[in-house]
Amino acid sequence: MVTVVTGASGYIGSHVIANLLARGESVRATVRDVADPERVDHLRNLPIAEGGGLEVVEMDLFSPDSVDSAIAGCSDLIHTAATVVVRSKDPQRKIVDPSVIGTQNVISAVEKSDTIKRIVHTSSTAAIRPMDWKDGTVLTTDTWADDATLEENPYGLAKVSAERLIREWHSSLDEETRPRLVTIHPCMVFGPPMSPRHLRGSLAILMAIVRREVPLNLPMQINIVDVRDVAEAHVRALSEGEDMGRYLTVSGEMMMNDIAKSLKVAHPERKWATWEAPYWLAIIASFFHPKIDVAWARRHLRKKLYWDASPAEKDLRMEWRNPLDSILETTPPILENGWD
Repeated sequence: MVTVVTGASGYIGSHVIANLLARGESVRATVRDVADPERVDHLRNLPIAEGGGLEVVEMDLFSPDSVDSAIAGCSDLIHTAATVVVRSKDPQRKIVDPSVIGTQNVISAVEKSDTIKRIVHTSSTAAIRPMDWKDGTVLTTDTWADDATLEENPYGLAKVSAERLIREWHSSLDEETRPRLVTIHPCMVFGPPMSPRHLRGSLAILMAIVRREVPLNLPMQINIVDVRDVAEAHVRALSEGEDMGRYLTVSGEMMMNDIAKSLKVAHPERKWATWEAPYWLAIIASFFHPKIDVAWARRHLRKKLYWDASPAEKDLRMEWRNPLDSILETTPPILENGWD
């Protein structure tokens, strides 16, 4: 049995591979460029338990032949590959297409291989969260982000479109012979990065605090899950949980300013911004910020949103790391490797 992991050099993908290798599993890791040390060195240095093995192969999500070759002959598939970009001047090509076209090519490869028996697809809370919600709302996996648009929420559109694509394909197959399918829905992911590449995506918010990119922290709640727990949920979902299940992976939440204050206590030798911007000032600043806009600020700032991850606790037997512990265990590799 061989598990193929797409997006192996990514933050979640890397930890999924580490989890599988620690169990003594045989893993085929797909990366975009096998000659790029930031993509492969940390994978090749992972410890491998007895009986396990690692094969690193090059794969281009936009090349059907490449995807076919990567998936051929494997028994299990964990599909984490996607672009973790929230905004772009060309959102269709940069954000949506990699998720949707990539997933379509993966589906086609699974059909051609006829060997895949279990599939775990990495989705996101972005595939669940509507663009507007009431303060204090609790969301479950019964909700879909069907109001996501290319103009205002391209990342949500990418995630919901890719997940619907693989689910509709799966539903069209014979129930007796089709592979098992489960989707995992992480929120903002923290925990030890293995490569400088992992500082993008979720960790971009933490890096903004570490680098003091802004003099004041936003009045923003951040839903948190540890990357090691996300990896564990993916691996357990290969054999546990309901077929066609959707599972949220969320351990809790912290305000951005509370994260900064906790990091100041943990690293008093560094300078930290530990004042929270008033809501009105954050709205004004959003007019001039290159990565956020006024519409996003009005939807997200000051409001609280919660997630029901109890199905993952019940069906996958998940126990979450404390959000603060995840935050505090994220920074040492960043500082020790000079990635700050």
